[in-house]
Amino acid sequence: GTRSLRQRVVEELKHYYNGFHLLWIDTKVAARMVWRLLHGQVLTRRERRRLLRTCADLFRLVPFLVFVIVPFMEFLLPVFLKLFPEMLPSTFETESKKEEKQKKRLNAKLELAKFLQETIAEMAKRNKVESA
Repeated sequence: GTRSLRQRVVEELKHYYNGFHLLWIDTKVAARMVWRLLHGQVLTRRERRRLLRTCADLFRLVPFLVFVIVPFMEFLLPVFLKLFPEMLPSTFETESKKEEKQKKRLNAKLELAKFLQETIAEMAKRNKVESA
């Protein structure tokens, strides 16, 4: 090729930048939809499809991150709190508030898990269609 290495690198970076930029826009839209879902609003079929597509894209981008980071966060949080007690003011919270938060967090996690299952099922369906 007559193009210099620098030109090729710049073009490659532009390509990645555009891809990430579009994914970022999709992700912002998806986040808004998830917010609405969590507040009990119903999505249209089109919105739901777009949300599933964006989530599938994110999964393709970070297939292992989701499974690695999330479980470890759970284990590392107490360690972080020991190391940096001022990181969270929650060390001063009352027990009942903590329990309330944990219940809320658990419910949110269950919702998310349900949604992730749907997304993965959707991806599996799509893969079958594509390979057929």
